[in-house]
Amino acid sequence: MMMPQRFIKYLSIAVLLAAVLALGLPHESVRAQDLPPQAPTDDEVNAIAKQLYCPVCENIPLDVCPTQACAQWRELIREKLVAGWSEDEIKTYFVAQYGDRVLAQPPASGLNWLVYIIPFLAIIAGIYILYRALRAWSQPGQEAAEDIPQVESIDDDYVARIEEELRQR
Repeated sequence: MMMPQRFIKYLSIAVLLAAVLALGLPHESVRAQDLPPQAPTDDEVNAIAKQLYCPVCENIPLDVCPTQACAQWRELIREKLVAGWSEDEIKTYFVAQYGDRVLAQPPASGLNWLVYIIPFLAIIAGIYILYRALRAWSQPGQEAAEDIPQVESIDDDYVARIEEELRQR
């Protein structure tokens, strides 16, 4: 059995194409690995820096602090991102270096949990006090009657004598 000329031609083209693809694909993946890692944008760096406070300045977020030290720390964040560190790893690194005070949102552990619970309790207490005050203002007659001491009946002769003396004058 003899194969037609056209079939052999298509078969050879298919084999050649498969060989080129097989040799070309690994080459492309190796070439993609050789590319330098893409530097993170300023927005990516500042997204992490907003969550950290300057360890040198008081109460200034790292993303807006104008000191040279903060510029270096932002650059350190950029380097850590290029190295493949996650946001949590970077924050953990800064906490290990400078303590919990560098975090914009302190962890809810130890006495720090009071930061989260006290505002809620203050709002509840304020609502209760306001409720009691509004209730007292809306019913003034009852409290006024309760505040007046009850006087025992006075001897009628004594009252009559005082009234007569007042009329004489």
